Amino acid sequence: MDVILLERVEKLGQMGDVVSVKPGYARNYLLPRRKALRANKHNLEFFEGRRSQLEADNLQRKSEAESVAKKVDGLTVPVIRAAGESGQLYGSVTARDIAEAIIAAGVTVTRQQVMLDRALKTLGLEEIKVVLHPEVSASVVVNIARSQDEAEQQAHLGRAVGVDELDQDDDDDDGDDLDALLATVDSDGPAEAAPAPEGAAEESAADNTEASEDDNAG
Repeated sequence: MDVILLERVEKLGQMGDVVSVKPGYARNYLLPRRKALRANKHNLEFFEGRRSQLEADNLQRKSEAESVAKKVDGLTVPVIRAAGESGQLYGSVTARDIAEAIIAAGVTVTRQQVMLDRALKTLGLEEIKVVLHPEVSASVVVNIARSQDEAEQQAHLGRAVGVDELDQDDDDDDGDDLDALLATVDSDGPAEAAPAPEGAAEESAADNTEASEDDNAG
């Protein structure tokens, strides 16, 4: 099927180009999204009559997309999910999830603008392309973690955090507590002997005197 492109379409052509595509691609994608018109005499005349306005509209959308791209490009967004010790998610992260995470960060995008060829199913960092306009795109980093603390650690390391590393952090914390306890004991010095009860010294001296008298009597 021949169509007239109303905007630049990657791997097809620029605005105004007449290109041949598969009928299913035209009916299911290009035509309903108003990216193209069927290439017939009526539509060709319609396009040429509105070409200047279409080009002006396209420039306006491109300018708006460039403003959004400045906010999005290089952004890291956390997505918190449950996962096993191997890092495998109990579920997956989809384009919709990523779009919602970007929106939560303060930038409005749609799931259709998130270029994800597969659902994400493991913990870690993934760089994802976001197409804001046929001529404008940006990249975001999706930080998939089991908690906000883990997400921060992954962002710092630049990679997924293993379970053994999390356990090591816990061990280090325990070691710090033990060191603090030992330091407290050392600073107190050796324990002092408890004072003898009152009168104990006098009783001991009397016992020694009686024992001496018995020896002399013997």
